[in-house]
Amino acid sequence: MTQPIEDYALIGDLMTSGLVGRDGSIDWLCLPRFDSAACFAKLLGEEENGHWRVAPASAADTDRCTRRAYVDDSMVLESYWETGDGTIKVIDFMPQRDIAPDVVRIVEGVSGEVTMRSTLRLRFDYGHVVPWVRRSDGDRVAVAGPDSAWFRSEPPVRTWGEDNSTRSEFTVTAGQRVAFVLTWHPSHDPRPVPIDPYEALEASLTDWRAWASQCRYEGPYREAVVRSLITLKGLTFAPTGGIVAAATTSLPEELGGVRNWDYRYCWLRDSTLTLGSLLATGFKDEARAWRTWLLRAVAGEPADLQIMYGIAGERRIPETDLPWLRGYASSAPVRIGNAAVDQLQLDVYGEVIDSLYLARSSGLPSEYHAWKIQLALLDFLERNWRRPDEGLWEVRGPRRHFVHSKVMAWVAADRAVRTLESDPSMPGDVERWRTIRDEVHRDVCENGYDPVRNTFTQYYGSRELDAATLLIPRVGFLPPDDPRVVGTVDAVRDELGRSGLVRRYSTEGPSVDGLPGDEGVFLACSFWLADALHMTGRGKEARALFERLLEVRNDVGLLAEEYDPVAGRQLGNFPQAFSHVGLVNTALTLGAGEVLD
Repeated sequence: MTQPIEDYALIGDLMTSGLVGRDGSIDWLCLPRFDSAACFAKLLGEEENGHWRVAPASAADTDRCTRRAYVDDSMVLESYWETGDGTIKVIDFMPQRDIAPDVVRIVEGVSGEVTMRSTLRLRFDYGHVVPWVRRSDGDRVAVAGPDSAWFRSEPPVRTWGEDNSTRSEFTVTAGQRVAFVLTWHPSHDPRPVPIDPYEALEASLTDWRAWASQCRYEGPYREAVVRSLITLKGLTFAPTGGIVAAATTSLPEELGGVRNWDYRYCWLRDSTLTLGSLLATGFKDEARAWRTWLLRAVAGEPADLQIMYGIAGERRIPETDLPWLRGYASSAPVRIGNAAVDQLQLDVYGEVIDSLYLARSSGLPSEYHAWKIQLALLDFLERNWRRPDEGLWEVRGPRRHFVHSKVMAWVAADRAVRTLESDPSMPGDVERWRTIRDEVHRDVCENGYDPVRNTFTQYYGSRELDAATLLIPRVGFLPPDDPRVVGTVDAVRDELGRSGLVRRYSTEGPSVDGLPGDEGVFLACSFWLADALHMTGRGKEARALFERLLEVRNDVGLLAEEYDPVAGRQLGNFPQAFSHVGLVNTALTLGAGEVLD
């Protein structure tokens, strides 16, 4: 049976992550990196595609845990099971590492005496390859091609092979603990030194608490903000500073539909909003690492700037389907890689330049070569901003003159002007960029605005709307009290609204994205609506919407990309960095001033 997306919790080690369901099963885990092939792929297929479940052995007690929560401000998950024989808790985490990734599961008796069962099905290459399993010094080692994994318990428990899985059964009483450790490493390398699971638990809790204590936000939504920041940290690839858009691939935007994409990469569209949330909450090291990743990724010929990159800055992300996986809730195809990497999205030039401007103005040490990169990007944009493109949402329909792309071209020119005005010693022609800024502004207002309906549209000549136009006051294109801004906010809320939240754009009729089917409300856009309402003087409405969005979070504070307000289910890849960035930024926005209405 497919668990709802919101039934999962995230564990990770700052290089990869896994999803633990409320039934005690880890159904998604990519090793050794976020973008590696999954060794547990039940999330997108069947039990035979790999999972690891630890739960009470009694059939009456194995459906779902009674309650669960992260320990304090950490990514250590505790799941409690209250059974007829007693209560146990399972502690799941992945300790931060230098070399080999470990998954640790500690079963601890709370009361009574409970018999537990562990079922481990390792399937490398996204559930496609069944490894050869053998014993070695009392442990189990699974090997197939380049992958191997070692499995052990402490203290040792009885383990046997059955149905191409490794099974264990044991009993715990109050105060007893049994720890399992699964360690991945390349099959050609010697086995890494085993960790002590109990020492690793204490070290993980210490590390996470120390990190979270840096948060400067002290407003009324601190719990939600800190959990979102921890989630963003958990989606960070520590060696490079890159932040993946989500931990998963192919979780559908519509159950049974085809809008299934791989989000285990780093999008430039997220850069300014992510950087802003990190800087505003006190995490300068993470902001600096993200900016450094950004500079490495975009270095090169400006015409070759991509909308996304791999976690180390890789440029090739070829898209392919995995036909042996049926997809989450039979939502096929399952895709790995992302063909949108080859799209032309002119907004990314503005997003990169805005990010670097924000970093500089926020006090991050400037780097001269960063300005040289920006000048090269600006030169390209000057020659190309009039071209149609695929736009922010990576539509797979024809190129168009998307309003948001033009607005971000204006942002690029505007930030160049501001930079040169603040530091006349910087090379560059400020008058040239003032002229271009004015030209883009005029073009957008003449061609992207519908005076009859008093709203900016999705693209030139269109009657369709786009939630991305909610960012117009945030980026400074027009002031919040401009009637065109107020009209756009009202139009987006009225025409794209669904149960108080908003979609990205309309998918009804011949959709601009060239895809069949529908999708849920887009959570990041719903946070943007709350921001826009606040900025246009409707603070009480903004706060009510924000608190409505907080209710969408699952029981451990996580958000997917989208939400179905009718079914009350999360949709899309999970957890989604863009949604959590939106949550943090809206909490900051609401705390920036008094309620205005």
